[in-house]
Amino acid sequence: MNVNQDPIQYINLNSDSNVRTVFLDVKPIYHDENRVLTNGFNNRVGFPPTSPKRAFGLESEFNTRSVSMTHHQTYGWNFLPVTISPYHTQDIVYGTTKPIYNVLRMLGVFPFSRPSPGVTLFACASPAMAYCGVFFMALMSYVIYITILRIDIVRTLEGRFEEAVIAYLFIVNILPVLIIPLMWYETRKVSSLLNQWVDFEAIYRKTAGRELELSFRTKALLIAILLPVLSCLAVIITHVTMVEFQLIHVIPYCILDTLTYMMGGYWYMTCESLSITANILAEDFQRALRHVGPAVMVSEYRSLWLRLSKLARETGSSTCYTFTFLCLYLFFIITLSIYGLMSQISEGFGIKDIGLAVTAFCSVGLLFFICDEAHYASFNVRTKFQKKLLMAELSWMNSDAQTEISMFLRATEMNPSSINLGGFFDVNRNLFKSLLATMVTYLVVLLQFQISIPDDSSMIVMHNMTLSYRE
Repeated sequence: MNVNQDPIQYINLNSDSNVRTVFLDVKPIYHDENRVLTNGFNNRVGFPPTSPKRAFGLESEFNTRSVSMTHHQTYGWNFLPVTISPYHTQDIVYGTTKPIYNVLRMLGVFPFSRPSPGVTLFACASPAMAYCGVFFMALMSYVIYITILRIDIVRTLEGRFEEAVIAYLFIVNILPVLIIPLMWYETRKVSSLLNQWVDFEAIYRKTAGRELELSFRTKALLIAILLPVLSCLAVIITHVTMVEFQLIHVIPYCILDTLTYMMGGYWYMTCESLSITANILAEDFQRALRHVGPAVMVSEYRSLWLRLSKLARETGSSTCYTFTFLCLYLFFIITLSIYGLMSQISEGFGIKDIGLAVTAFCSVGLLFFICDEAHYASFNVRTKFQKKLLMAELSWMNSDAQTEISMFLRATEMNPSSINLGGFFDVNRNLFKSLLATMVTYLVVLLQFQISIPDDSSMIVMHNMTLSYRE
């Protein structure tokens, strides 16, 4: 047994007839330009050769592909090195969500490079990084100019407290410019995540005998087109209704709002990839148990599930600082926008409140989708898969198969699949609820502060009463 990477985490299962070794850290090894994926222990896959493709009726299709097979005897098993055609080197997850990545790269985010299909690299000295640096410097110069103008406006304000809060809202809207350098720092982790998806797809292809089917490229294309258009439209509505419209002031806000909501689109599609992949894997596992020797198949799908669980965790940790900042930013924007709306209740709603309502609605929707999609992905990866395991019929299985099922269930319990932002917090519906509860507390404090400040009419009445008392 030749293992060229260490340390290796594995579990030895001893039986009377043979020894099965199940490796938990599954990673395929590619051979030069042909990208040979071996089913031997060189790639740390560690499960014996079976024919899971028979469970899907794909054996004849699989045999027609251009594959070269050489038998190797290790521990009494035959291992078949399979040469993957160039078509198979195109990673499906990146190819499906490519429109969103392209828009974000135009905005100076994700300065990685793709030297070949299925390979994502990040280097500071690269044309992509040079473009992102030039774009960021130009945008930052523009943002500094707009910030100086906004600060001058705030200094000259002499109106009510809520008007000052609304003026500060435009300064806060500039903060998403920090997303770009944060993503530069985390692009290396995102590149690693994309490469791990390629490894998962290769192992799934070898196990199931077919490609991973993710059919939402049209959805990604619509998001990449509609989100920038809607973001710019929301910015224009806000500036037309709340301040004097000047095109030179609107352009940077359009770029920053597009960046904010496209990061939400990236998060949505990443979590959607996890959810759909988990559902496909669960259905394949349930189908395979009815057609193929269950003891072997459970060990193979356990390895796949462990890889998918790791992908779920890496999804959160790869962009932990960016989305921690984004969640706090959205919380701040929602609080200020809703306060501005509620402060106008006593005087009635006007045209200025349209911009506040649009800002509040879009920010709440983005925060909800970030939390809800992560919650749904975690549910599909872990809870839904556990249900499939619990529903498996054990009466016709031998003791080895039942042991494999028990170990699979234990693996789902011991390996968390929640999407955590670098240890700061889990992204789920509870996060959305907690942020809304905290926001209500701050709104109550702000409204009490507003009530305690007398308005101009009250000051005039108080002044007249003081003069009459002195007379």
